[in-house]
Amino acid sequence: MRRLPRETPPMAKVLITGIAGSLAQLAALELMRRGDSVIGVDYRSKPVDLPRGIVFSRASYNKSGIVDLYRRHRPDLVLHLGRVGNLRVRPNQRFDLNVVGSAKIQELSLEYGVKQLVVLSTYHIYGAHPYNHSPILEDEPVRALQTVPELADATQLDGQAVTFAYRHPQLSTIVLRPTNVIGPHINNTTCRYLRARTIPYVSGFNPMWQFLYETDMLRALLAALDSGTSGVFNLTGRGSLPIVEALKLTGGSLLPVPSPLIWPLRRLADGVRSAVPPYLVDFLKYPVIVSDERFRGAFAWEPRIGIPEAIRSTISRMPLTAGLG
Repeated sequence: MRRLPRETPPMAKVLITGIAGSLAQLAALELMRRGDSVIGVDYRSKPVDLPRGIVFSRASYNKSGIVDLYRRHRPDLVLHLGRVGNLRVRPNQRFDLNVVGSAKIQELSLEYGVKQLVVLSTYHIYGAHPYNHSPILEDEPVRALQTVPELADATQLDGQAVTFAYRHPQLSTIVLRPTNVIGPHINNTTCRYLRARTIPYVSGFNPMWQFLYETDMLRALLAALDSGTSGVFNLTGRGSLPIVEALKLTGGSLLPVPSPLIWPLRRLADGVRSAVPPYLVDFLKYPVIVSDERFRGAFAWEPRIGIPEAIRSTISRMPLTAGLG
């Protein structure tokens, strides 16, 4: 890890990719609240409820539009939150956005003198495997490609970001690998799974899961963005919980499914297919517990929200009062 003095102006220009997503919009609000200006870009259309004050551009991350965006705005800081995890997006489009597009973001950040680049990856790249040991550290091999081809683009995005960070030390680059980010404003796969009326799980398996509440995630993003640091960091919340115990906190109806039937049931039942994407099946069987001691030590950061409170807030869509300050 490398720490450099920050030379960004008091009011920084921050480019955020994936601005149509809820986490990106929450980050934008916090940045504007502290006085930064935000340029948001997404391959999707402008959200009707996009917070006021964000300068929005629609562009694919691997096309000429993103070049024009850097040329016009010359951002000081870049939050690359635009990884496409939605498996309903065609594989070739996910590859173009996640792999080719992310490489373009890195190259342009270097070319235009960006002072800090933060790339949001995911702990899913470690893969859920019966031989995983616990906890998993940042320098350990990733196993996702052994069993889940749907995570190929996410794994390649992460690998090329890490390689880029070490090849170009003049650009401070942080790669974050958070666990399951949840919260009342988040609408990712994990949150949709927890909010389902009927929640399937694999009977006979009860792996430990980790969660990270949205405000703790935002505090980590801001700490990384302000750091002048390069490195690769796992990120998780307070403690862990067996998945069945976590699901009981949702108030939903739990549906135990024998392991041999989970794949046929996914094909036949729309509710199961939408609640459990292919890559999630192994995570319902085998634990993937990461250590984020490296991040906590480097940034004096600690998560504030425990798992029961985080899950209840996610289900009720009522934000917790614990703030970012």
